[in-house]
Amino acid sequence: MPRISYTTPTGTTAEKMIERRGGFLTPLDQLLAHNDGLASGWNTLLGAVRQGFSIPGDLRELIILRVAVLNRADYEWAAHVGLGRASGIPETTIEAIAHDRAVTTGDERYDAVLAYTDAMTRNVTVDEETFQHLRSHFTETEAIELTATVASYNMVSRFLVALGVTAADREPLLARNA
Repeated sequence: MPRISYTTPTGTTAEKMIERRGGFLTPLDQLLAHNDGLASGWNTLLGAVRQGFSIPGDLRELIILRVAVLNRADYEWAAHVGLGRASGIPETTIEAIAHDRAVTTGDERYDAVLAYTDAMTRNVTVDEETFQHLRSHFTETEAIELTATVASYNMVSRFLVALGVTAADREPLLARNA
């Protein structure tokens, strides 16, 4: 159970959150609902990151899963590991990134994204070599989108961890949507 009580969002923001989520609210949504402006802005930002970017879903989910591991956000891992598999991330890669150590997958693009994600999450500052390795595989627009995805999911995971939201908090959601 999180450190702050859940609340039920109402009005236009709630409708937009439910629409983006496909008909339900998550524990994260029920915490954000304490402030309508925050919930609305968060929903718009994460909607853009999840649905408005050109980067493929496997790269987005790779980032989200890696950030979850590095920030010890088990709720985020549990919420996205199935999405990662569904987006085509190989099981061997999922197993490799599940540990808080440097990862090499054998896929040049994945390795560039993982090194960049690790640098942004652990150090904030990204050294030039890591950035240029990323840029050798992606366009400027893709590099912006990858950066925004890492930054956004650091925000998500740090919010969840600070408020004590864990994978166990997903159980009522899973039961409601089964």
